[in-house]
Amino acid sequence: MYRKILIPIDNSKYSRYSTDVGVQLASAFGSELTGSHVYSANLHDKRFRDMEAGLPGHYQEEEKLKKSRKVHDSLIGDGLRLISDAYLEAFKNDCRKASLPFSCKMMEGKNWLELVKEVRGSGYDLVIMGVLGLGAENGNLIGSVCERVARKVTADVLVIKNGAPLTGRLVAVIDGSDYSFFAFKKTLAFGKQFHAKVEVISAYDPYFHRRAFQALVGVLSDEAGKMFRFKDQEKLHDEIIDDGLGKIYQGYLERAVQLGSAEGVEVKSTLLTGKAYHEICKYLEKEPPSLLVAGRFGAHRTDEQDIGNTTENLLRLAPCNVLITGSPS
Repeated sequence: MYRKILIPIDNSKYSRYSTDVGVQLASAFGSELTGSHVYSANLHDKRFRDMEAGLPGHYQEEEKLKKSRKVHDSLIGDGLRLISDAYLEAFKNDCRKASLPFSCKMMEGKNWLELVKEVRGSGYDLVIMGVLGLGAENGNLIGSVCERVARKVTADVLVIKNGAPLTGRLVAVIDGSDYSFFAFKKTLAFGKQFHAKVEVISAYDPYFHRRAFQALVGVLSDEAGKMFRFKDQEKLHDEIIDDGLGKIYQGYLERAVQLGSAEGVEVKSTLLTGKAYHEICKYLEKEPPSLLVAGRFGAHRTDEQDIGNTTENLLRLAPCNVLITGSPS
């Protein structure tokens, strides 16, 4: 399923979890792993030059500045490369122990930007990265590097929040779109490969129209209200549209169960009502799965989006590892 997997390494606990999952996937699917680390010597060089104006006068002489710059460039450049190599050494050892093909890349520049360039230019079909890095602070839901990479690449992105193995419970989110069923089919493949339980969930909001009607009551004139026929409209939504939506989403679940049966996988299905991402997160918090799988986009995709609204919220808030799958085409 995955030929080439990229794992950004920064020696945080999340990147170590990422390596563990990467080794598990590569061993199962015969993938080639690439570990990468991005360092920014040029950023340090710019900061050093910005500080030069504040140095004591006897350090401002041009010859002394040149010498200081040379020493700084050597220490920072060589030092950061040594650190990068040390970070990647643990990745190399894990790959060797598992007898997996691997490569390593060190890149200089802005971390998220270099990673995006690497993913786009080297044909990776999966990126595995920690939700947070070494700069994690209490209260952070997602690191800026992780969020920017997840938004800007079209490959699958597996965001790691904990060290759960893929042999546990796997949950896919569907909304009837091609993207969601593509995500579900990948969940089935994971379930078969790792002998894991597979579940599919779907959520729709039967309360939205009611809230919209209540908001209209206060702004429409009596005459406009009569023309709008609130009572008839409410009955229409309660009896036809809302109930119809429930049947439609239940149909999506039944289709998923049938797809699983055709693959020899028993699939549990659950229909939720309410704001989709909120209800899904509440459901997952009761018994967090090993992995949540969601399509990058849903049924309401627009060309201007880089990620769907529900998937974006699940990426931030789901209490488990999250796999965002790309285009079904």
